[in-house]
Amino acid sequence: MQIPLEIEFRNMDRSEAMETKIRELAAHLERFGAPIIRCHVAIEAPHRHHRQGRLFETNVRLTVPGREIVIRQPRPQDHSHEDAYVALRDAFRAAQRQLEDFVRIRRGDVKTHAGMPHGQVSEIDRERHSGRIETADGRLIYFHGNAVLGRSFGELTVGTTVHFVEEAGDLGPQASTVYA
Repeated sequence: MQIPLEIEFRNMDRSEAMETKIRELAAHLERFGAPIIRCHVAIEAPHRHHRQGRLFETNVRLTVPGREIVIRQPRPQDHSHEDAYVALRDAFRAAQRQLEDFVRIRRGDVKTHAGMPHGQVSEIDRERHSGRIETADGRLIYFHGNAVLGRSFGELTVGTTVHFVEEAGDLGPQASTVYA
């Protein structure tokens, strides 16, 4: 692997097996053709006084030319992230999706056109990592934090103007891609 990789363990002991898994996941990201300048991975266990329901939080920060891709996987409501390896897998999957989007934009496969729908972020749900966009005609469009490009989901605030690609979702209109 050629990526300068930094691994940080918070509130937990360093694990050789986990470091090996992180190195494998980071090396997999190199296959997508983006020149990754730096990769920082932090995995955090809740404070040691918790006896059950220890949900791990994973953060992946990739530096690519002209952009930083930040994945913050907060502790979810379900208990799948009681396993640190599942938390790592989910964070790296989200990083892979954003890296693929970055490569497509860089190649010119994705273009933001002047006619692209736009609106303002009207709701943000940090716990569910999602939100809603209000369009100029008053419709509400759901979006997930992994669909956000240009900024990280954590940087969005109510009132932020965004462009988006709308599609039909299971529960109504949703934005498959949000350009912030």
